[in-house]
Amino acid sequence: MRGVQPVAVAAVVALLVFAGSLALRAQSTPGVTATTFLHASLQIEGGGVVVQVDPWTAADTSRAKPADVVLVTDDSSHHLDLAAIARVRKPGAPVILPPVAKGRLADGTVLTNGSSMRIGAVMVESVAAYDLTPGEPSHPKGEASGYLVTIGGQRILVAGVTECVAELRALRDIDIAVMPMNIPPGRMSPSASADCVKALRPKVVYVYHYDQGRAASLEKRQPSAGWLAPGSTVPGTLQAFKAALAGTSIDVRLPDWYATRQ
Repeated sequence: MRGVQPVAVAAVVALLVFAGSLALRAQSTPGVTATTFLHASLQIEGGGVVVQVDPWTAADTSRAKPADVVLVTDDSSHHLDLAAIARVRKPGAPVILPPVAKGRLADGTVLTNGSSMRIGAVMVESVAAYDLTPGEPSHPKGEASGYLVTIGGQRILVAGVTECVAELRALRDIDIAVMPMNIPPGRMSPSASADCVKALRPKVVYVYHYDQGRAASLEKRQPSAGWLAPGSTVPGTLQAFKAALAGTSIDVRLPDWYATRQ
């Protein structure tokens, strides 16, 4: 894990470590540790439990810990990668799938949007993730998922590939939000993603899934047209997102999700 620095955040009552970013800690509860891998792939640990979200073989997962739970948000290859799931999963560990991925993994468990289940010390709630803006790639309502994970006393939202839909905006008491940005074509611009964060009012926010060009190159395909506004750059969109949240109490963190890969 690179460049991890401690920062005290009074409102956060756990430890959150993102690779390439900062550590947020307080004293009152056991720690929660999260490690970013690539694009939408991350690892969350708390209370002796490891949760892997969207493991992807394009990432360098050499430091990935064996998963007690695997969460999959969508059915595209950088979200649902069967080889990566097999690599990081403990034998028999539950794999939670969105409805669109039904049947893709023989022993996977489909969790419909709005449903929840407890897996040991972890509570997982499936949150609706879908498009409001028409166009391809299409994410219809009821197919993909975000997840609200309660672990180590913290409520961590991994929003998935979504716009700021009503089901997402209705969530409350979020400690850490992981929000998408720059989803093509023209969805979840920096201002739109920031507005969604303002509605959610998390204590801490991280942006992910924001470099569609890099992800497309790793999948050996072309990125969808229009995923960035003309003249925009990925670093520029990250700074625009942070600027849009200036003056709020939300702690904005911008780790580089694309720094380590195979």
